[in-house]
Amino acid sequence: MTDITPAALGPRTPAEARLQQLRITALKLRRNASAMIGLVILLVIFAGAIFAPLFATHDIFAQDLGNRLALPSADHWFGTDELGRDIYSRLLYGGRITLYIACLTAVISAPIGLVVGMLSGWYGGWLDMVLMRVTEIFLAFPSLILALAFVAALGPSIENAIIAISLTAWPPIARLARAETMMVRRSDYIAAVRLQGASSWQIMVGHIAPMCVPSVIARVTLNMASIILSAAGLGFLGLGAQPPSPEWGAMLSSARQFILSNGHVAAAPGLAILMTSIAFNLVGDGLRDVLDPRND
Repeated sequence: MTDITPAALGPRTPAEARLQQLRITALKLRRNASAMIGLVILLVIFAGAIFAPLFATHDIFAQDLGNRLALPSADHWFGTDELGRDIYSRLLYGGRITLYIACLTAVISAPIGLVVGMLSGWYGGWLDMVLMRVTEIFLAFPSLILALAFVAALGPSIENAIIAISLTAWPPIARLARAETMMVRRSDYIAAVRLQGASSWQIMVGHIAPMCVPSVIARVTLNMASIILSAAGLGFLGLGAQPPSPEWGAMLSSARQFILSNGHVAAAPGLAILMTSIAFNLVGDGLRDVLDPRND
């Protein structure tokens, strides 16, 4: 007689089912080579930013005018900038600022887009029309141009840059959440939950939102590259982090006059922005492929 164990019966509770699904997703992600490459790059970048005090070799604000625009050497791995400051150390600390802006923007914009999308997809009618028309207005403008307008109104600072980029990053998430909600709300599962007496709010928070979260996470990860470019663009234009903060966009701005004569000054922050953006895109593409039910 076959011995039937609890493990053979499969997950018995919703928590166990979610844990099993998470394990399956992690296994699929491990098999995606490009996603793992992007994840490794991100881990290195985040480690360098978090542990910058341990990895930095010089004071990021210390100036050495006698050694300005020095080429990469054993003492200055990436060379020095126009004020003789160590580019490698400033790059590490600059990663803190850029990643702080990007991650906080994602934390702010994702819930906004999720709530707007669920409300629009669940209630429909005039609310759907109003919310989607507002969303389309935001989507009609390039995100950087719209962020510039918000920062110009709020004033240049890191906090205002985060607010401005967050206000431009939620519309794609809202469109995705709306589509997911409209697809789920007519399902037999939601009909059964309604028969049990659950309110619309309980259904959206307890059932629809968890179903939308995986797709939203993949969308946010793909959006991170755009968010980082917007943050760097605002810093480049002097509307983000203010000098002498070593933000990557601000470092590029101060190095633009030396691109032809001393290209290494601009190469380091430029490559940092490029590699971080590519890494987020690789991870985002991998998550999208893993979470797509058509690939099962």
